Amino acid sequence: METITELLTVAGRIITILPLLLLMALFMGKRAIGELPVFDFLIVLTLGSVVGADIADPNIQHIHTAAAVVLIALLQRGVALLKMKNRTIGKYITFKPTVVIQNGTFIRSNLKKIRYSVDNVLEALREKDIFNAADVETAVVEANGSLSVLKKPAKSTVTIEDTPYVKQSSAIAFPVIIEGVIQEPVLRRQNVDESWLLQELETRGVTDINDVFFASLNPENQLHVSLHYADTLSLPPVLH
Repeated sequence: METITELLTVAGRIITILPLLLLMALFMGKRAIGELPVFDFLIVLTLGSVVGADIADPNIQHIHTAAAVVLIALLQRGVALLKMKNRTIGKYITFKPTVVIQNGTFIRSNLKKIRYSVDNVLEALREKDIFNAADVETAVVEANGSLSVLKKPAKSTVTIEDTPYVKQSSAIAFPVIIEGVIQEPVLRRQNVDESWLLQELETRGVTDINDVFFASLNPENQLHVSLHYADTLSLPPVLH
């Protein structure tokens, strides 16, 4: 009988706490739910922990959980208002946007700072229908972890309103060197060998393959190279 009572208690808590969570989510606003910056992510984790403990343990006072949910939502809303009124506060409680590609070149030092790999960036580019890093003017990892991309003007999508002719789509490019390591399957696919690749690098003034952070080949075997020391590039100021 006691077990049935506890189960009914848990069911009752679920029924009462979910509408409260919905109201608090609507109260906190679309940004907190849709983008999840660092502080809002912590808020969601805390809400989940508080509500989960309340549902799992019938001995916890339900009213205390409800009060905690409301107070957490008020805290989030208060911090959001402070961030809007004082940008300095916002800078201290979230990540700043980070430029990871500039003029088609990977910025190795920035990737290292945010612990992103080349593969992470390439995947994010593919999700935006960009299959060649050389087509990118600027790519920025935003505070919420998403990737914002500005394509080079010559590679931008052209609409019917913009021009009477249709521009050919950019070709895919295959990573042939990642952090100094040659990707042999790509060489075989492109019907070239390592000596050809090294010769192409030499024509660009690269004598040590370890200096290459990333390189790619398009279907016409045109080589695009990002060097380790490309961090000296002038990067655009990206504010948050």
